[in-house]
Amino acid sequence: MDFFATNCQQGPYKDKQFGLCDDQNSSRAYVDKIDPAKWLVSVKNEQGKFVTFTAIDKCVIKDDEELGRGRCDCMLTTAEILYLIELKNKKSPWISLAVEQLESTIQFLMKHHDISAYVHKKAIACNKRPKILPEISMSDNKRFFQTYGFRLELQAEIVVI
Repeated sequence: MDFFATNCQQGPYKDKQFGLCDDQNSSRAYVDKIDPAKWLVSVKNEQGKFVTFTAIDKCVIKDDEELGRGRCDCMLTTAEILYLIELKNKKSPWISLAVEQLESTIQFLMKHHDISAYVHKKAIACNKRPKILPEISMSDNKRFFQTYGFRLELQAEIVVI
């Protein structure tokens, strides 16, 4: 399982803004720079860093692999950041499923790769539907970070730091 396989990647992008899309039609997630109406989440890259997009669901981990185990939709990386991202476009309940998919993906990633070189690691659940996203409790975020070394976030916009 290669999370850095070039056949699953797009970019790198240095655009100041682009969107992440998942058409929910058995195709993998992808980057779009043209139609914000399609975006499930926007990515802000004010510093113009080179950002690589990797499709995880349906590429790094195909539908017929690891049956019964969740996986997130995609990953964004630079030289210093590694963001795992689950994209949703639905009403409640969605948070617990998104977190489970992110946790499972982190376990796969850590089993197959040394990710210690990444300074900033986040597991981000995104949902286009809610006007206001709830917050993750400090205790849940602390547990998640202590267990995996990733910050857990619910976001409507991803900021590349």
